[in-house]
Amino acid sequence: MSKARGSGVVGRAVRGAIAGAIGTAAMDLLWYSRYRRGGGKDPFLRWESAAAVEGWDDASPPGRLGEKVERIVTQRQPPERWARTTTNVVHWATGIGWAAQYGVLAGRSSSHSVLRGLVLGPVVWLSGYVILPLAGVYKPIWEYDARTLGEDLSAHLVFGVTTGVTYAALTRRGS
Repeated sequence: MSKARGSGVVGRAVRGAIAGAIGTAAMDLLWYSRYRRGGGKDPFLRWESAAAVEGWDDASPPGRLGEKVERIVTQRQPPERWARTTTNVVHWATGIGWAAQYGVLAGRSSSHSVLRGLVLGPVVWLSGYVILPLAGVYKPIWEYDARTLGEDLSAHLVFGVTTGVTYAALTRRGS
């Protein structure tokens, strides 16, 4: 019995990574629309690329986690000019990395993609509230108000559902 091209673990991981990039973009579009409704003025590309990040104090919690990893790897404090790039790399690598794992675990099935996405989003969301506080770059979940948690969870649901539906579409096309 021959396997369809790309149906192995690597093919599923690649399709997951592609779906994760699209899911991350969808989540970012939601965050950007909220930013604009809240009075933000930056155009999308400036906002998306973290153009306002000029140093580690400006970096997001994932960016500050990246700073810690860089410090461990290089055995010295990374320069401030790395903060923007690190923020972007860690943000996108997180979404793509979770989705690549999702692709491997989801297998070749394209059924239940919305349901799977509704599970993926909260798993990613909750993991951030475990990993980032342990790394000392975020507060524990119980120190956030319900509105903040709800907005963050809803954005991650958009990530999860978009990733799941995109993965299913890529799987149907690749079969």
